[in-house]
Amino acid sequence: MASLPLTDSSQLTSDSQHLGNTAVIAAMYGPVEVKLQKISIEKASVEAVYHPKSGAPRIADKAREHLIRNTCEISLVATLHPRSSILIVVQEMQDSGGLLACAVNAACLALINSGISMKFLVAAVSCMIDQQDNIILDPDNKQLLDSKATLMFVFDIVKKNIVACHTTGTFSQTQFQESLLKCREASSQIFTYYKDMVKKYANVM
Repeated sequence: MASLPLTDSSQLTSDSQHLGNTAVIAAMYGPVEVKLQKISIEKASVEAVYHPKSGAPRIADKAREHLIRNTCEISLVATLHPRSSILIVVQEMQDSGGLLACAVNAACLALINSGISMKFLVAAVSCMIDQQDNIILDPDNKQLLDSKATLMFVFDIVKKNIVACHTTGTFSQTQFQESLLKCREASSQIFTYYKDMVKKYANVM
């Protein structure tokens, strides 16, 4: 959880369950003075920027920005910082599958590292449904070639309610519920990982 230069908080996170690893770096800037056109007298303005590994941002990258921003805004106590701006920047390093979930979790870790007040922590878990209707947690890109649907859920740490959800493909209501249950159960491992990272960082300090 070492900080990047000139950032209030930064976090490198990777999905170590895959060979090759999906990895992103997330950093938080703020709260800082906000531009007049974006000012809110009631709460901080929360923004997110997603940088792909190479090239200009595409439509999918803008969709990632939107989900990351909304997730972070919901989890923060933004009313403590009126007339200010909080910026979360995510830089893609490598995509071996589960990129969006990895980005959300990295953003959450960056917020934790910053010490900013949060209503709750969030954990993102992805899964896929293959052509044989099997539900596979945290699939890699090779497995995704056989997918007919992908689902990504973001849960809060309090009651593990859904904070955000992103899906592609087609699936039944039953498959959605089964995927939700599997991902919700797996989110406990992410929250445990957060605690371990905080303890590790505290020991270094």
